[in-house]
Amino acid sequence: MKILRRTLSALLLLLIAAALLLWLEPPALLRVGANYSAKIVCSNVFLAARNPEEVLSLDVQAPGIALLKFMQVSVDREHGVVRAGFLGFIGDGLAQWQPGKGCTVVPDGKLDLNPLPTPLSAPAPAPIAAAALSPAASWPEGTAVHTELSRDRVLENDALAGPGARAIVVVDHGRIVAERYAPGFNAGTPLLGWSMTKTVMAGVIGLLVKDGKLKLDQAGFWPGKDGRERIRLSDLLAMSSGLQWNEAYGAVSDVTSMLYLQPDMAAFARAQPLAHPVGEAWLYSSGTAVILSRIAQDAAGEDLAEFIKARLFAPIGITSATIEKDEHGTLVGSSYMYATARDWARYGQFLLQDGVWQGHELLPSRYVAMMATPVAASRGQYGRGQTWLWGSDAATPGVNPDAAFGIPADTFWMSGHDGQNVAIIKSRQLVIVRLGLTPYSAGYSPQPLVKAILEATRTP
Repeated sequence: MKILRRTLSALLLLLIAAALLLWLEPPALLRVGANYSAKIVCSNVFLAARNPEEVLSLDVQAPGIALLKFMQVSVDREHGVVRAGFLGFIGDGLAQWQPGKGCTVVPDGKLDLNPLPTPLSAPAPAPIAAAALSPAASWPEGTAVHTELSRDRVLENDALAGPGARAIVVVDHGRIVAERYAPGFNAGTPLLGWSMTKTVMAGVIGLLVKDGKLKLDQAGFWPGKDGRERIRLSDLLAMSSGLQWNEAYGAVSDVTSMLYLQPDMAAFARAQPLAHPVGEAWLYSSGTAVILSRIAQDAAGEDLAEFIKARLFAPIGITSATIEKDEHGTLVGSSYMYATARDWARYGQFLLQDGVWQGHELLPSRYVAMMATPVAASRGQYGRGQTWLWGSDAATPGVNPDAAFGIPADTFWMSGHDGQNVAIIKSRQLVIVRLGLTPYSAGYSPQPLVKAILEATRTP
């Protein structure tokens, strides 16, 4: 009996020691998971006014990553802080809300603990100064929407909408003709676009090119003579910089380290060495998009978020969008834009109209056409301005899977993690937005939905 007690006591001491060690020096994977949990809960609580326990359950834990099942969170509304940890205390996950700016991951623990100006029990996104939208006028000039039964019925098909769908909006010739929202979500709910943010950042670069503050063939963004100084702005937009990058999720990789462990994300991405000759290889990289954000910030000469609001969002009537920052103050232009489905549709319609809105040319002539021009090294699947030319990966390398669904060849896409998609079909004057939480493992592809909408849409 004494031997058993001593053994149990020794095991207990070992467990206590292991827990203490994990608390003092948590592994990088636990820190990634904790900061991810804190960030997702923070943004959805303070931007979308959702319940934190619901967000933890549905958005963080439900997709099935085992590590995240053991995350626990706490929300400090007075200071806008969300803490998360494995079993509630391991990992030091921190994210902080700033009114009008969204949530920021705080991997170094340097919180600003000054109370917020007003306690936010059910906060809502602050509207930006956009053109007045009349409730009586039809979208996009106003807020009135008149949907059509035939296309609303297409959206009712759960198989086409896909598991985890939260919002679908169909725009035909500039008017919303069909919508669907999951329970708990509506036309006013800001939703995360993940990598669709990259396509918005490409538009921001276009604004600066039109202003003469940047040039597509501009280089010299790196000091020294190690080869990186030859990287042009156009190489970065085309994901052809040659910089080393690992975009794998679910582990500690370049992308997860950047998003959840680095206070200065752009510095981390810029420090990567060349792995390929500049301009010759295509490698999808969220780090590249954050580098573009830093370049845009430097070129704008002012707060980039305010520049985007004044020069892009306000002119086209986007009022719900927030692009969140890292701890250094750089917009996370790879991943962190929240907007309502209707505002994502506005940006899609803006691209369909070649960067022109109500007769005003906001982007350079032919700039959107450049964005949708294939990068040769991508074998046709990616455009030169942070767009996708196919709705999903090809089963046969180099063969566009959209063709099998009768989707027009001039279609290009905004695509993001967990099933975010905007299809832009110029020849049919259609924009189709689909947002949700649909892990890659679910095997969902947006093409059947787009095909069904095309078939239900009358051609002139």
